Amino acid sequence: MTDLVKHKGGCHCNTVTWEILAPSELHIDECNCSVCIMKGFQHLIVPKSKFTLLTGKDNIATYTFNTHIAKHYFCKTCGVQSYYIPRSNPDGYSINFRCLDRTNITKFEIEPIDGQNWEQVAGKLAHLSKENE
Repeated sequence: MTDLVKHKGGCHCNTVTWEILAPSELHIDECNCSVCIMKGFQHLIVPKSKFTLLTGKDNIATYTFNTHIAKHYFCKTCGVQSYYIPRSNPDGYSINFRCLDRTNITKFEIEPIDGQNWEQVAGKLAHLSKENE
């Protein structure tokens, strides 16, 4: 099993901050679905147990659409979406890699995923929010 390190991140104005436990070498998925392409979201999916919201709980707005399973969280002050609960992994969080402090990252790779064909891709992501994966 890969050792986990603490990574910190948050929104642009630092009102919403969080930390995650994840490896120092990261695999990032870049989705081309309509919402991710507009936001420039790069996904690092972690189990809910590996995510801690540190500040800003009362300053978060939520957006849902379509199935309403995904919960898109935004800072009410700066508008940045630094994390959310994805439809593919409702038992985890997707961290926006662009909002992650790079201090504890030793290596990362970004892989494109075909979110425009969601039903064919979603199953390939489900394991990412499971413990010990």
